[in-house]
Amino acid sequence: MIAISMMKILISNDDGYHAPGIVALYEALKGIAQVEVVAPEFNNSAKSNALTLHSPLSVQRATNGFRYVNGTPADCVHIALTGLLGYRPDLVVSGINNGANMGDDTIYSGTVGAAMEGYLFGVPSIAFSQVQSGWQHLDAAATKARELVLQMSSQGLVGDKPWLLNINIPCLALEGIRSMKVCRLGRRHSAEKVITQLSPRGETMYWIGSAGPAKDEGEGTDFHATAQGHIAMTPLMVDLTDHAHLGYWAQTVAHLSNGTSEQVV
Repeated sequence: MIAISMMKILISNDDGYHAPGIVALYEALKGIAQVEVVAPEFNNSAKSNALTLHSPLSVQRATNGFRYVNGTPADCVHIALTGLLGYRPDLVVSGINNGANMGDDTIYSGTVGAAMEGYLFGVPSIAFSQVQSGWQHLDAAATKARELVLQMSSQGLVGDKPWLLNINIPCLALEGIRSMKVCRLGRRHSAEKVITQLSPRGETMYWIGSAGPAKDEGEGTDFHATAQGHIAMTPLMVDLTDHAHLGYWAQTVAHLSNGTSEQVV
């Protein structure tokens, strides 16, 4: 087990290095570990795992000591782990995000994307989000994040085999937050209709619509747990293979290969 005083943590996010969530997370963790912050210069919400491959990236240091990158959340973690830090952290922590990352949100989330980049490099990683936007009771969420990191470290899980956790914390006062529940991801309905506007030059502009309401929010989902005041923990994996239907597609391909479907040239 890594001694608490020796633990090294990399913090990133998708709301930008100046966001209250990352400041609160840093303040909560700096007393229990050696902490470095490498975060995007500006808000990069919904950037998922995107990497910047066709333009150079720069790293600057803010007056509070945080380093910021003119790139995506995944860029920040990638750069940090492949040369900027000069060492391998024991844990990558992303957040605290200004709003939920539950259900289908995890596919788009830059908060999750930053944590996933750490996981892909073999580092245990956690994405922290508050269920509602607005930073209410942020101090409580940061306290819960600190408690979880301490608990994981005391169990010898930090710095060991990589794992990826998605944590959503209700926006409640500390005494109102209930116990943690391990959940599966829920599902949302399709996003709302795109919003159109005319530019001053008469050109049509498009804004992506709001996320759809919860579709699968039954017991056992992250939506259900947080609605009951619990912290939702969802272990994530990167393998997108549809294992349950591999046999079906193998039979389908064999069927096609036997000439039952002809290719039109």
